[in-house]
Amino acid sequence: MPDLFTVLRGIIDLRRRNGEAIRQFLLLGSASGVLLQQSSESLAGRMAPLELTPFQAREILPDSALATEMNSLWVRGGFPLSWLALDDAQSLTWREAFIIMYLERDIPALGPRIPATTLRRMWTMLAYNQGEMLDQSKLAGALAVSGQTVGRYIDLLCDLMLVRRRPAWSGNVGKRLVRTPKVYGRDSGLAHAPLGLQNLDSVPSHPVAGASWEGFVIEQLITAAAHARTSFYRTSHGAEVDLVLEFRSGKT
Repeated sequence: MPDLFTVLRGIIDLRRRNGEAIRQFLLLGSASGVLLQQSSESLAGRMAPLELTPFQAREILPDSALATEMNSLWVRGGFPLSWLALDDAQSLTWREAFIIMYLERDIPALGPRIPATTLRRMWTMLAYNQGEMLDQSKLAGALAVSGQTVGRYIDLLCDLMLVRRRPAWSGNVGKRLVRTPKVYGRDSGLAHAPLGLQNLDSVPSHPVAGASWEGFVIEQLITAAAHARTSFYRTSHGAEVDLVLEFRSGKT
């Protein structure tokens, strides 16, 4: 309901003039960034976005359970109905259904006219290449589209908070640095679903296991350091730091 924002503008301004308290409305939406683009009223200065990520380990696991339950969170991911499923099979079924419905119904309903089959193929390819440096030409060739089109698809998935594009660090250190960003599915459970990885027995033996664990840990750290600028460091000779956090204080 994008027209809601126009109505809210008037109500918020009226309450401000009457001296009423702020934070009186809470709007929930799994694709709020795209929704805001559909409205002619942005509510700039009248609202603040708050990103609600899937469950993170520090939110749901006590210290005593970290050693035993962390792997389950990695396999299932943090979406509530996936994490809370009675068993791994039900969790995977929910994630598979979520991906299908989101790509085939929710995204088209938001406006972008992208074939659902193309988005599903790209999602699967990203899952197989979890955490690798983005090769748009490779993806474009496999999907039979242009590199610019692939870039727009990834932009959309980033806007929908399904994918994170992590840029390469670009400081001046007198060395030749890689400039290509890395991409990965933000929720490990959704990344495992198109690969058919149902439980802990199936994940470690899969070629994507190492990259999946890396992405899972990095996402936990980025969420904990909410206001830090994130990147990775890699030289042309292969020396690499998987995650660089730069804080507002200037510390790295």
